[in-house]
Amino acid sequence: MDLGLRGKKALVTGGTRGVGRGIVLALAHAGVDVVTCYRSESEHVASLERELKEIGGDHLVVQADLTQPVRVARLLEQVRETHGGVLDLVVNNAGAISHIPYEQLSLDEWQRVLATNLTAAHLVVQHALPLLRAGSSVVSIGSKAVDAGIPLRSHYTATKAALVGLNRSLAKEFGPRGIRFNVVALGVVETENLHALPEADRRLMIERYSAKTALGRLGLPEEVAGAVLWLAGDLSRYVTGSTVSVDGGIS
Repeated sequence: MDLGLRGKKALVTGGTRGVGRGIVLALAHAGVDVVTCYRSESEHVASLERELKEIGGDHLVVQADLTQPVRVARLLEQVRETHGGVLDLVVNNAGAISHIPYEQLSLDEWQRVLATNLTAAHLVVQHALPLLRAGSSVVSIGSKAVDAGIPLRSHYTATKAALVGLNRSLAKEFGPRGIRFNVVALGVVETENLHALPEADRRLMIERYSAKTALGRLGLPEEVAGAVLWLAGDLSRYVTGSTVSVDGGIS
């Protein structure tokens, strides 16, 4: 199915692994030119570059620590140079998580997760605004943890809840300019982190969380990408300020 995305320009943060990688590859296959970034060097960077080259298009994979405001500014300058001053889609995917009892949660860790999950998204959007135009779409990757509440993740859940509020306000503020803002709230998705667990732990995680979903299984990165592709194009042109759950009916 042609979604009408060919030739559009996108920025996806944190796109070399997991959900972000699935989004980048799906966009590239749909004919979108993508800039994506990563924080740390790994084998995933080179393999993504190879895959994008095989797909074809005008893509760029760059290193950027989004907790550093000066690096966010440089990233968006690279986007401007690569995409010719135009940006049709921004996907705020880069994120950080840890599991810490609230009583033991240090200020440093609170600020690290806040800087990665919330402040970086804010800075990316601010710097992207001069490149966005009527019809552009901004998608932030959220979490069903906002609704459920999960022990040991109070700092993470707080940032994802804040993204929902930011999204609603930006949708109202920039709606007159024709720029849409939405959140995609995820359940449990199979990524490299899950598959890196010892086999017994991996099996237990899959069984436990699959049983909580209506579909009886975990999600896949390409299924998250499907929602992002929909929000990127004209099929969703009247959808803004919304939170779209991609969670398999988790409860």
